[in-house]
Amino acid sequence: MKLAVYPATFDPITNGHIDIAERAANLFGRLIVGVFDRPMKSLLFSIEDRLAMTRQALAHLDNVQVESYSGLTVAFAKEKEAGYIVRGLRALSDFEWELQLSLANHSLNSNIETLCLMASQEHLFLSSSILKEIAINHGSIEHLAPPVVVAALREKAKNGDGNNQVLTVSVRD
Repeated sequence: MKLAVYPATFDPITNGHIDIAERAANLFGRLIVGVFDRPMKSLLFSIEDRLAMTRQALAHLDNVQVESYSGLTVAFAKEKEAGYIVRGLRALSDFEWELQLSLANHSLNSNIETLCLMASQEHLFLSSSILKEIAINHGSIEHLAPPVVVAALREKAKNGDGNNQVLTVSVRD
């Protein structure tokens, strides 16, 4: 059974992430969605909230498990005995970054392949950053994220918590 890791910060998970996860789950016997817990960027949600929202959003996929990790993605993939790292591509700028990551990962472990899936057309523009920006400014996001994320972002916007600090909201697995 082929195993892949799909890593991201998921701050928060979007419908674009879900689309990539669903398609990757169809390609592999098992998919581990890795929620990176210490990125070098400001986060809106805690690791606990990001894990809970990601688990809820992907609960319909039987062969998917969601875990947090820190450190190098390629080391996480090796630890989990995954032969593949799945990444999503939206634009040319994504390709340049993903190519660099893929080459770096390959130099660290040539036994783990990177597989890039193209974003579906309706999600080409969508990122967690864009989702957060729309939500904080009270725009419509229901078509961009699962209900658990919409509710959490609405709570942040209502409380004026859109200042990119990690704040915990009530999200249940």
